[in-house]
Amino acid sequence: MKTSTSPCRIAALLSVLGMVGLLLPAIAPAAPTVTFKITALPIPGFPGTGDHLGAGAMIEGSAKVSGSEYGGSPPPLTGLKFYMPPGAVIHQQGFATCAPIVLEQSGPERCPKRSIAGPKGFAIGTVTFGEERVPERVSVQGFFAPGGTVTVFIDGTTPVLVEILAKARVLGDAPPFGPEAIGEIPLIETVPGALDASFEEGTLEAGAAYKRGKETVSYLTLPRKCPSTGWPTKAELSFLGGATAQATYTMPCPRK
Repeated sequence: MKTSTSPCRIAALLSVLGMVGLLLPAIAPAAPTVTFKITALPIPGFPGTGDHLGAGAMIEGSAKVSGSEYGGSPPPLTGLKFYMPPGAVIHQQGFATCAPIVLEQSGPERCPKRSIAGPKGFAIGTVTFGEERVPERVSVQGFFAPGGTVTVFIDGTTPVLVEILAKARVLGDAPPFGPEAIGEIPLIETVPGALDASFEEGTLEAGAAYKRGKETVSYLTLPRKCPSTGWPTKAELSFLGGATAQATYTMPCPRK
């Protein structure tokens, strides 16, 4: 015996299903998670700098990214925003610069020493080697570039050769935080057509100084005041495919 469903009944059923869909919570795609920590350190060779109110300092930022959305690893990192503590001051004038083309063609050895924005840091990620996804450790180091920007030289040799330049610039204050730093990270393709490299963990140190007479001029100066709750900072990461992740960290006040 054949049964039939009238067009009116089908329309009613579709309407009910649509209403159910609206009532159900939206299922967001999985996204990476990030944790980070910021530490103020002395600038090598410049006594009196470090974790002191109103002092020049070198900032050490450490971050970890967790995720498995991209071949078992987090998606490739494409952008970074870092919000410094309110009251921090950036002084970009007076430092030597190294053009990105010099880094690209000759490496850091041809850059003036006074263009170094901080000691070498590191990053650990996952790259494609042959048909496998394997870990690789690279060095990362910033250099002051023309136009008030910073070029980060990313250098790795094992298991694959990596020589990549990332770009960063500092904008004005972004209340309730201080100056905002924005970084652009290019995709790192190790094998044509294969998955790009993923970032999972790393540390970057930024901060330099020079002498002007007897005065020490620092690229970064810490705030002169610190609330009892500490200095708020924030990091926002962007990934291939549009996913984003953010985290906050409160820097403890310097010891008196």
